[in-house]
Amino acid sequence: MIEAQHPPVDAPLNDAPNNALPAQFLHDLRTPLNQILGYSEMLAEQAEDEGQSGLVPDLQKIHSAGRQLLALLNNGAPSHTATPSHAEIPSHADVPSLSDGVRQDRRRSPAATSPAPQMESPHESQTSAHREQSLPDAQALILVVDDIEANRDVLSRRLERQNYNVAMAENGREAMEAVRARAFDLVLLDIMMPEVDGYQVLQQLKADETLRHIPVIMISALDELDSVVRCIEMGAEDYLPKPFNPVLLKARIGASLEKKRAHDREMQLFQQVQDNFKRLQELEKVRDDLTHMIVHDLRTPLTSVISGMQTLDVAGDLNGMQHEIMEISLRGGETLLGMINDLLDVEKMESGSMQLDLTVLDATDLINAAAGQVAALAERDNLALVRRIAVGVPAFRGDEDKLRRVLVNLLGNAIKFTPPDGTVTLEARRGEDGQSLEFSVSDTGEGVPPEAFGRIFEKFGQVESRKAGRVMSTGLGLTFCKLAVEAHGGHIAVESTPGQGSTFTFTIPLG
Repeated sequence: MIEAQHPPVDAPLNDAPNNALPAQFLHDLRTPLNQILGYSEMLAEQAEDEGQSGLVPDLQKIHSAGRQLLALLNNGAPSHTATPSHAEIPSHADVPSLSDGVRQDRRRSPAATSPAPQMESPHESQTSAHREQSLPDAQALILVVDDIEANRDVLSRRLERQNYNVAMAENGREAMEAVRARAFDLVLLDIMMPEVDGYQVLQQLKADETLRHIPVIMISALDELDSVVRCIEMGAEDYLPKPFNPVLLKARIGASLEKKRAHDREMQLFQQVQDNFKRLQELEKVRDDLTHMIVHDLRTPLTSVISGMQTLDVAGDLNGMQHEIMEISLRGGETLLGMINDLLDVEKMESGSMQLDLTVLDATDLINAAAGQVAALAERDNLALVRRIAVGVPAFRGDEDKLRRVLVNLLGNAIKFTPPDGTVTLEARRGEDGQSLEFSVSDTGEGVPPEAFGRIFEKFGQVESRKAGRVMSTGLGLTFCKLAVEAHGGHIAVESTPGQGSTFTFTIPLG
């Protein structure tokens, strides 16, 4: 910018408190001076852009005269007023931003009088105009709120030169109507306005959940720093002193818009996550409904197949090989039927629609019934199936079918992953707290790695066996066990050391 000369200020005016002018009078004088400075600055830039450089010297004189008068007014401000004089206010280049601690610290430290901002030189003006044409915020919409038309005009024209879209409001009521009608990226808000002032507008903006994210920069005269800090504490993003320094204006608006863009990106990503989650829920429901339909329809014909094979088995007239094939087919059909029942029951328990059929149970009978169902599998692999029931184990209430299936699933997994000549142990005892029964199934098999303890209870969870070099699929069995035990108010857990076996333990409250 073209440098404006800074005329000396008369010493008597600096030193004589009798020359102090009333604060309101100073404020009223600064308003037209700010307009003179703003218009002369913009006209100088426009003259350079349009090749009328001959006008620049006269415009520079107007700008310098305005600066001189403003300096005289500031140096003659009342020394007893609570607001700082111009000598205590930093220059435009040194005005602190929010990051300088204005929000946290309202103390003002004295500063030497700083030189007034300079008008751009012809070369700097062209460079600045070129920068303004390439701003990335060309689509940003800014609302300028000021009760003085000339102030709105100066600021809006400056913003339009920086390629911003600008709307204006002349009072607080119009401002609130505007922000509710359009999506603004930034609000430049004057403090001193009749009827609804800047404080009230700011308070309404920050109290509205749909509007509080809009950054607000307060517009203030130089001696309103206390009021500006108050606004920042109320939620304003930053402030701009009058007259507006183009570099400071651009920097603070740019910083505020960057925060707004970051907020918008965050909200957009959050909305995408919500939309994706909703879509995932819809797809899961479709999948579950389809699975339920298919599995439910499979159970009826499969039951008929199993019943037919059982009838053939007892009908006789089968040789040894045929009888063995029939037994294999029956075991396969019963296994498949068990998986179908597990899947249906898991779905019911997950949706909370399954009701437990609670009766008084005996732990010994429950263990014997479960062991009887897997005894043939253990005998086939030459496994020792050990049952241990502690003395004095009391009767308890539970769903006999669900708990027996829990034990059968745990025993089936133990037998499946225990090598021949191993041992599977099924125990029942009173819990350490005395208020529950504790059942456990131990084996001497491959074991489960510690990092997979949580995953094996998930639907269709799979764990790789390091020792055997194969994938151990837990299907729905352990998922059913977890849900059934938790439905009784209990808890299931696993302890395992790879290569040394595993122990699955679950508790059922006696109450």
